[in-house]
Amino acid sequence: MKQVDVLVRGSGIVGQCLALALSRAGLQVALQGEPARADAPEDVRAYALNAASVALLRSLKVWDGLPARAATPVYDMHVEGDAAAGATPGAIDFSAFEQRVGELAWIVDAPVLERELAAALRFAPHVETLPPDSHAPVRAALTALCEGKASATRAALGVAFERHDYGHSAIAARLVAGQPHHGTARQWFRSPDVLALLPFDTPEPGRSYALVWSLPRERAQALAALDEAAFAAELAQATGGAAGTLALASPRAAWPLAIARAQAWCGPGWVLLGDAAHVVHPLAGQGLNLGLADVAALARVIAAREPWRALGDEKLLRRYVRERAAPTWAMGTLTDGLLRLFAEPSPAVRELRNRGLTLVNRLPPLKRWLTAQALDA
Repeated sequence: MKQVDVLVRGSGIVGQCLALALSRAGLQVALQGEPARADAPEDVRAYALNAASVALLRSLKVWDGLPARAATPVYDMHVEGDAAAGATPGAIDFSAFEQRVGELAWIVDAPVLERELAAALRFAPHVETLPPDSHAPVRAALTALCEGKASATRAALGVAFERHDYGHSAIAARLVAGQPHHGTARQWFRSPDVLALLPFDTPEPGRSYALVWSLPRERAQALAALDEAAFAAELAQATGGAAGTLALASPRAAWPLAIARAQAWCGPGWVLLGDAAHVVHPLAGQGLNLGLADVAALARVIAAREPWRALGDEKLLRRYVRERAAPTWAMGTLTDGLLRLFAEPSPAVRELRNRGLTLVNRLPPLKRWLTAQALDA
């Protein structure tokens, strides 16, 4: 029987980062993922990474190895409310210059990041990547579950996963615009949907976007079924041409949206990280940032443990849970509250929230505080 210090189940970005972080601490790690689907569609995911996530990837010697076009800086962000039905337009702008940082975030090509992490793992001296279909028993002092929201191991442990379905789906795709993005992200809260255009350099540098569009499920299904020209027309109507003409440059992907939280995040010999522990709405782009913050926190807790304390000691793992509980609860509450606020169709509420956006935009200290929370989530 193979024996290691830590068995990491799940070889997505969170699992790969955890394996690298623990390897750098000198621990023996086994990493096991799920078998790849033969019919898997093209991966069009892009993630918005904050400064803390970039710092973690840099410490793992991964960030600086990314190809130049795999990561695009966001210097400015423009958020618009729903000005339909005669409501007063409301908007808020965030700037890296005002925040006194180099960039607000980085938009990263997810499959490229996964490949770079996999390459780093091949050279990690203390990590063994197990075949996805391996049934060989592994004995580990600690099992870290990074299998995502549908974690089979979490379910086998009997851990309840409290999930609230929003009845919405997200559509993701890559777009090419008729005008340069200049590092500006754009977001529209258009009751009941939320549309984000994230500046991207693939396939065309300076003129591409990653699309994330959250809509009621039936509407999302209808949009996903449209041909490319009809879908582009819907995008033009939704964005008002603010980003120029937009054309699809990839297939569209869609998935259901929910807020979820595991009832317990740790137990004797096991711990949850990332989507296996918590899921939030993507409107703030913080899902992966929360997962990578989990990785950094668990690595710190393990590095600071008493020499006599076992890796799987539940008292040790609870230190990690205490550190991460409040930030993940706060982000889940924030995204859930924003979604419900902007989904309310009442003209009076629409007018109030648009005035609220404008008011916040006129209060630089509040804007700086909000931006700081996102940079360090």
